[in-house]
Amino acid sequence: MLCEKPLATNVADARALVALAAASGRRAGLCHNLRYYPVVQHMRQLCAAGELGEILVVQGTYSQDWLLYDTDWNWRVTSAQGGPARAMADIGSHWFDMAEHVTGLRVSSLCADLQTFHKTRKRPKAAIETFAGKLAQPVEYDEVPVDTEDFGAVVFRMGERTRGSMTASQVSAGRKNRLSLEIYGAKGSAAWDQERPDELWLGQRNVPNRILIKDPSLLEPGARPYADLPGGHSEGYDDTFKQVFRRFYESLDNPEAAPQYPLFSDGLRQLRIVEASMESSRTRAWAEVKNER
Repeated sequence: MLCEKPLATNVADARALVALAAASGRRAGLCHNLRYYPVVQHMRQLCAAGELGEILVVQGTYSQDWLLYDTDWNWRVTSAQGGPARAMADIGSHWFDMAEHVTGLRVSSLCADLQTFHKTRKRPKAAIETFAGKLAQPVEYDEVPVDTEDFGAVVFRMGERTRGSMTASQVSAGRKNRLSLEIYGAKGSAAWDQERPDELWLGQRNVPNRILIKDPSLLEPGARPYADLPGGHSEGYDDTFKQVFRRFYESLDNPEAAPQYPLFSDGLRQLRIVEASMESSRTRAWAEVKNER
């Protein structure tokens, strides 16, 4: 079975699904597809090989603008349909999954501040598609209270030394779908922006910085299988799904092989981070993130 993310709307349900998948003995994958941009995999290989040195700082954002106005509407807005978290669950989970996947580190504790800018939204009486709000014409609407966040800011720890910060926003004018991940190590740095998916910025203190353009022949060997097209041919969002599906279906033919795709346990992991963020924002205090796999 292959499930879209988030795996569930709360930790308890996610834990039950992880147990059910384990008891069934069947393959169970999750569509945290954004891991699978070729240069993201290259960045992961650099971290694993120690090319960046000890990871000191991890930071970035996942910013969108499709819910900027109170007239923008989607089923995710209400907790009754989308669960109690929105920005953190919908896009923040992608960011944290990528940060943990690339660095190999785990968030151990965090301090979060969540904000709902539009306490009510105007729900059209006629159905609209996701991301279609900017094209919609004035229609009759209902005024609906909103109980999910438009924005989240999180400061976090990854173990004893690594520190980080991130924001998840669905009200950032002009940002269409910008997942930005910056990793700063003791020897060097790497930064990637989903709105420029074939480019990887590589930084050094004492030599000029450089931009790596996606080319399978220039990627680390472990990242090359994630690029199907030659240099100069862009691989984008839809290709990341292809990479997940390929690895999932290949695993059905070889049940003994180690999974090369996100698992239900990864979905549970991200819900742990989401719920810790909600707890932290509610209590205005740091919250622990249990390392449950």
